[in-house]
Amino acid sequence: MDESLSVVVTGGNRGVGRAVAAEAVRRGHQVTITSRQPEAGAAVAREIGAELVAGDLSNLRTARAAAGEIAAAVPAIDVLVHNAAVWPSRRVLNEDGFEESFFTNHLAPFLLNHLLEDRIRRVVQVSAGLYVMGRVDPERTPAGGDFSATKTYANTKLANLMMVPLFAERWKDSGITIDAVHPGVLRTGLGERGGFQGLLLKTVKRSLKSADAAAEPVADLLAAEGTGRYFNGRRQRPLKPVARDADLARRLWDDAVKAVEVA
Repeated sequence: MDESLSVVVTGGNRGVGRAVAAEAVRRGHQVTITSRQPEAGAAVAREIGAELVAGDLSNLRTARAAAGEIAAAVPAIDVLVHNAAVWPSRRVLNEDGFEESFFTNHLAPFLLNHLLEDRIRRVVQVSAGLYVMGRVDPERTPAGGDFSATKTYANTKLANLMMVPLFAERWKDSGITIDAVHPGVLRTGLGERGGFQGLLLKTVKRSLKSADAAAEPVADLLAAEGTGRYFNGRRQRPLKPVARDADLARRLWDDAVKAVEVA
């Protein structure tokens, strides 16, 4: 059994998040999940033996509140697992004027890392291999000016992934580590939609592994040593060139600092 760790998993009430949280509990860790659906989250927490913090990561106001609730519930966080994500079928702006997946997938983890960095030891970012298809336009992507039902998810996951080396650099003298992992192409509820496109997606998903297949690759990183790395499943991989644009990464970092009002 691994050393018992205090683990927080965002979006832990379903899909990959639930699978990771359940596996972490199985390994003897103390797990807290977040969910923006309190009743569903509470049911899952009871079922897998975790604690629940209700929290919505879709806008600045509620994400700050969620960070406060997490801090109150878990004063010392050994590992923060960023799993909560949105794959939208249409352009929707949140109350701050950001496209909903840009905020949830990119700005919310960025904000939580800053607000909780005085109490975390490690961050594991659940990523997506689709980042290679992403193209982030800092003038258009934040408000969905370049929205695409198929590509926006990749854009936001790319933006998020490009922050990992910068957080590793920020934290290099503090002892906080951060890694990202693509757990595989899995059968989850992410990106579900109606119509012909939704039917086609469901047909494709029948051939995919279940979300439970994500549990071990992510859980293996909870107690791992190292920082600034990207894993595809259990194998460390170099980031593709699209994610190594240092100037764009710094621009996205600076823009995020202003957007979520952190230092």
